[in-house]
Amino acid sequence: MAILSMFYGLIVSMFYGDNRQYKLPHIHVKYQEEEAVFSIPEGELPAGSLPPKKEQILKAWIILYEEELMANWELAINAQNIFRIEPLR
Repeated sequence: MAILSMFYGLIVSMFYGDNRQYKLPHIHVKYQEEEAVFSIPEGELPAGSLPPKKEQILKAWIILYEEELMANWELAINAQNIFRIEPLR
């Protein structure tokens, strides 16, 4: 697992070689005791949950950094190092 970004209490990460369970590009997000998986670039929620306001913030971030997220996905599924993405400020 590698952390992509952290902002507003959200920790966004991506796992190397993680294309078996969900079969789609996705990120893992933690917020306090909650965890969720969001598809990229759609921002859909196939697993878990976040508070509604945090989910909205994360979806906005996914839209802003869609290209970077997809580039990281390609690197991660090929077991290559991924790069950090700017947090929302």
